[in-house]
Amino acid sequence: MEIKKARFVISSNDVSSCPSHDLPEYAFIGRSNVGKSSLINMLTRQKGLAMTSATPGKTMLINHFFIDDSWYLVDLPGYGYARRGKESREALRAMIEGYALRRREMTCLFVLLDCRHKPQKIDLEFMEWLGENGVPFAIVFTKTDKIGPVVLKENIAHYKSVLHETWEELPPIFATSSEKGLGREELLDYIDRVNKSLKED
Repeated sequence: MEIKKARFVISSNDVSSCPSHDLPEYAFIGRSNVGKSSLINMLTRQKGLAMTSATPGKTMLINHFFIDDSWYLVDLPGYGYARRGKESREALRAMIEGYALRRREMTCLFVLLDCRHKPQKIDLEFMEWLGENGVPFAIVFTKTDKIGPVVLKENIAHYKSVLHETWEELPPIFATSSEKGLGREELLDYIDRVNKSLKED
């Protein structure tokens, strides 16, 4: 699949103010500074579509982008930014959980993980929570250009072995680089396959 059109639609501070429609939504989430906005810009080939920032934790809203007049890409706030106050962290948690649990259009949640880091407790707990609540998700490793192919393979294999300690079956896993455009085709083809299967249903 090739994205021909992508436009920003709305920023919402709560799931209840998200746009009303009957189309599939694919949401992207991860810890602050994992490269979420860069990945969205790479997928759409629009450099400034999602705002990238050197400051972690800048995305504080649910951002909807309309893709090819047929589905939505959703940029969710990053979680786990330590400098936020307790009240701010709680508000973000409520926003993310509200979207994941109550947004019926939400088709798949892409959980972004920095491939250079060992499995982090906050990510593992978040994915466990998704599993417990039956939220469909996939894993996207980011920044694969920052390490060599051997280390990347080892890191992903290690991550899988940690996940297998609690998961019988693993969700779909993708490896991407926003800098090099790696994984773009695989991710978009996956979205395309899901969209087609939804139409058949």
